[in-house]
Amino acid sequence: MTVTPIYATILGGLFIALSVRTIRLRRRHQVAVGDGGNSELRRAMRVHANFAEYVPLALLLIFFVEMDGTPKWWVHALAAVLVCGRLAHAWGVSQTQENFRYRISGMALTFGVISAAGLTILLTRIF
Repeated sequence: MTVTPIYATILGGLFIALSVRTIRLRRRHQVAVGDGGNSELRRAMRVHANFAEYVPLALLLIFFVEMDGTPKWWVHALAAVLVCGRLAHAWGVSQTQENFRYRISGMALTFGVISAAGLTILLTRIF
């Protein structure tokens, strides 16, 4: 059994939750396109878009790591850190009084996963 689909499912659920949150804010503020100048909606849109921008690449790289036969503990570690990073980022950016520690740590964890997965792939292919 592969590990990546478990985390893809978890992240898919988070993506749906972020989508529903954005849709609800659109309805509440009666904004069909764009953010209508509403900062709460703008933040929700950016959290959702940022997730959509980074998670697919990270999951693909984690999948490649797993398919190369890397130990499952490393695949679990990469995927769990990605989930934590995305949760931290979503929480940080969603707050009206933003605490940048969550946003920065969330992106650092996400970049760390992408970098570590990429390096793992390169090193297993080179050596």
